[in-house]
Amino acid sequence: MKNIIIIGSRGYKARYGGWETFVTNLVENYNDKDTKFHIPELTNDKFNKNKIIQKDRVDCLQVYSPKVGFVTMFIYAIKALKKINKYIEKNNLDNVVVYILGCRVGPFYHHLIKPLQKKGIKVYLNPDGLEWMRDKWNFLIKQCFKISEYFMVKNSDGIICDSKAIKNYVDMRYKKFNKKTYFVAYGAYLKQKGDKNIVVNDLFKKYKIKENNYYLIVGRFVPENNYELIIKEFMESNTKKDLVIISNVEENKFYKELREKTNFDQDKRIKFVGSVYDKEALVYIRKNAYAYIHGHSAGGTNPSLLEALATTKINILFNAVYNVEVGMMAGLYFSKQEGDLKRIIEKVDKLEKEDIEKYSKLAKERIKKEYTWKIVVDKYKKIWEEVENK
Repeated sequence: MKNIIIIGSRGYKARYGGWETFVTNLVENYNDKDTKFHIPELTNDKFNKNKIIQKDRVDCLQVYSPKVGFVTMFIYAIKALKKINKYIEKNNLDNVVVYILGCRVGPFYHHLIKPLQKKGIKVYLNPDGLEWMRDKWNFLIKQCFKISEYFMVKNSDGIICDSKAIKNYVDMRYKKFNKKTYFVAYGAYLKQKGDKNIVVNDLFKKYKIKENNYYLIVGRFVPENNYELIIKEFMESNTKKDLVIISNVEENKFYKELREKTNFDQDKRIKFVGSVYDKEALVYIRKNAYAYIHGHSAGGTNPSLLEALATTKINILFNAVYNVEVGMMAGLYFSKQEGDLKRIIEKVDKLEKEDIEKYSKLAKERIKKEYTWKIVVDKYKKIWEEVENK
């Protein structure tokens, strides 16, 4: 029996962001009776801190961390690493691989994984995107992430990157460490059920949204996703369609700043609808969008972009190396140059049916060729087999 421990997400089947989506889909698609997954989960309830919850044959170790903003996940990662060492010993686990998602614990990393490596356990790291480049962090936090990345790459047994561009970055920047690096992207489903259920009906009625008459954004509400640029350019365009934004804007300081800068609340086409966690509703909203706008400028392969390519007809993407790598000929690309996105929106507004179908077909072909969950799982199986045979 192979035992794979994945640390770094908030948990298995948690309704949050990229890591949670990745962990859930990886496990659900693994289909190997000789492999067992063990996944630490973040809990803010002290009474759960020593529990192990079973979900679909997955052992979910509850790890308590108080809610202290940015530091929460840092504390959680340290506690999870300490806990799994004791957990492995207590349960006499053998043939273990530990997979760390994200660069959080930095200088503490070597000390935390040393007991594991002494047991012959291989520890692999997915550094995610370049966290120290994200606009949402101040200078001090960016430097902490940079230092953390350095120590975690240095002390890991192997590095798994979700983007070819990130792999190239690691290979070049940390060449002296001579680490084995791999490229394995996220995955997406081509055939997804999208239901016009009560969630969709209520949302469309409340915000007066009509099928095939809106541009769509789905993503975290952070500056590096270029919301200011997209909203300004959209407001300047002459499109009659809406801009529907699905994001966590509730009590968000950035939202208030953006409203003051752009006055988007004066434009009836701009519709912030909050978060949508119902999967079938979200698929329906994607499928029935006229076009999707993806403004992410930092990070690697983004799950929301893969979801868009798998479901949405037209995809307008920010011209970042990560997005071009994924979208290739299936996307239309905009820069930060004034008027560029406005021009693309007005061009897309006038596309003929054949052109729309062409872009839709190209997008689905990109997913089919490189980003199905079967492709992703098969790549991970090869890596773990390589670990086993060392």
